[in-house]
Amino acid sequence: MSVKSKALLNTVAHSTAAILTPLQLGALELPNRVVMSPMTRARSTRGVPTPLEAQYYSQRASAGLIITGGIYISEQAVGAVNVPGIYTEEQVESWRQITEAVHSAGGRIFAQLSHSGSVSHPSLLNEQTPVAPSLLNPRQKVLTEKGFVDTVEPRVLTMAEIQSVITDYKAAAANAKDAGFDGVEVHSANIYLLPQFLSTSTNQRQDAYGGSPENRARVVLEVLTAIGSVWDNDRIGIKLSPAISGIGTYTAADYIVEWLSGFGPAYLHLRRGFDTNGNPTEMLREHTFDHFRELFKGTLIGNGGFDLATANAHIERGNIDLVSFARHFISNPDLVSRFRENHALASSDPATYYTGGPKGYIDYPPAESALITKHA
Repeated sequence: MSVKSKALLNTVAHSTAAILTPLQLGALELPNRVVMSPMTRARSTRGVPTPLEAQYYSQRASAGLIITGGIYISEQAVGAVNVPGIYTEEQVESWRQITEAVHSAGGRIFAQLSHSGSVSHPSLLNEQTPVAPSLLNPRQKVLTEKGFVDTVEPRVLTMAEIQSVITDYKAAAANAKDAGFDGVEVHSANIYLLPQFLSTSTNQRQDAYGGSPENRARVVLEVLTAIGSVWDNDRIGIKLSPAISGIGTYTAADYIVEWLSGFGPAYLHLRRGFDTNGNPTEMLREHTFDHFRELFKGTLIGNGGFDLATANAHIERGNIDLVSFARHFISNPDLVSRFRENHALASSDPATYYTGGPKGYIDYPPAESALITKHA
């Protein structure tokens, strides 16, 4: 067999890979199962997304689904400099230009709604103290105008303020709809406000929002229910992580996931953990996604250290339906095409992740251009 014939067979094999097959996601028809994972890239200006971000997202519109980096739902929710919000008219109008650019390029895009909770700093909050379920410093680093600084001791949210936060999520969801998004994702992973309620390490409340798994999960369910009055449930996703970096595991995840089966969201986006060497570790059982597939029969997005081979293997096993990629999408705007054509993946430059400007953001070329440049 000629080299050309072998190359053609390899291309066909990759083009029919599980991750490149279409999927019906609620009301949306996805051309493939490659999801662009939420990533903070710090390219906004005073909380307002820029035209640079419209170019960035539209470059990656071949993804089955794009999920934006975390978008702050209110001034109180801010947890980093140069990260966008969606609580002012100016922000909504700027997001509308981004969604139009993505749709014009043939893509689909969800807004990830986020509240940083205690993972913030007074310098980001007009010198106000960050809020949290309990009086515990998360001991994290946050990005400010002066670089990364340590978190401080937060103040405890009152019951009335928790209701205000839920109202803020609902308002942000309505703004996302007005801005032209195809749906929203509730960010309840990692170490921000909602997962702070879920974890026994950060939630020591003795009221209706603390104690039992049902009580710790209450705010998440109330947020989803509030957003469900704005969006159809099949346009609402949620991201969870069974292990939270730096502050231990939480036990309310199973309760939420079982509840989700009745709620009927667009998807559950599940992040698996990593060991100290950056390798994915299967939490809660030998296989994270197997465990949650038993509890949740809806669409499941897997996240955390995947490559093409492991993504296909998980999808073929049936324990997840889609896979989200972060780092690979930074440096490969044409990631879907690279998977299909079996092109090598470009490496990203961590030094440019949060620096602002086009470098390391919109200047990664597609595979064909990279090959032409290399051989010119």
